[in-house]
Amino acid sequence: MKAAKAPQAPEPTGDPAERLRELKAGLARAAALGGHPPPSLIAVSKTVPAEAIRPLIGAGHRLFGENRVQEAEAKWPPLLAETPGLELHLVGQLQSNKAEAAVRRFDAIHSLDRASLVTALARAIDRTGRHPLLFVQLNLGREPQKGGVAPEGLEDLLKDARNAGLAIFGLMTVPPAAKEPAPYFALLRKLARRHGLAGLSMGMSSDWDIAASLGATHVRIGSALFGPRG
Repeated sequence: MKAAKAPQAPEPTGDPAERLRELKAGLARAAALGGHPPPSLIAVSKTVPAEAIRPLIGAGHRLFGENRVQEAEAKWPPLLAETPGLELHLVGQLQSNKAEAAVRRFDAIHSLDRASLVTALARAIDRTGRHPLLFVQLNLGREPQKGGVAPEGLEDLLKDARNAGLAIFGLMTVPPAAKEPAPYFALLRKLARRHGLAGLSMGMSSDWDIAASLGATHVRIGSALFGPRG
């Protein structure tokens, strides 16, 4: 029996600034249907050149995401110098040896998923004095190709983080692509509540409306804003 295909979120139209307005309005509507405040929209600009990002900055957007530390270090310094107040989130996997670079560059890290990274981030925060928001990434679909801690490992990882002096803001997940995302988002919300965590980083270009209706605090949207990746 084939797995049910996940529904697709409404496709925004127009140029990036128009898409941004449509998405923010759609997020607000979907969140209101679920009785939640609208989530923060992270414009995920991986592989997107600076000239394609500037129209969104010009439209007033200030929250962006990247998947790789190296790409952010190469691309973002001029943009940050041009427009103070931009906020940059790391939404991709993080190697322990890049922890200090990530802490220096990013305002939030969404992919804390193992004890060795807890140690590396705690050292980096101590050295730099910077305290990015930290999300623990969960692999709720138990997919071997994805990062994230299994649900049964969450409590121990949170304990490791607490013992290392890290303040965890929330949880993040990426549901399996071919499955209905709502049960995974609902489980993430349940686990966050159980552990007293406020942040829910969930939802991307194909399912942002479902995530917003289920209480996402942050959604990570790339192709719906910038178009398909090259």
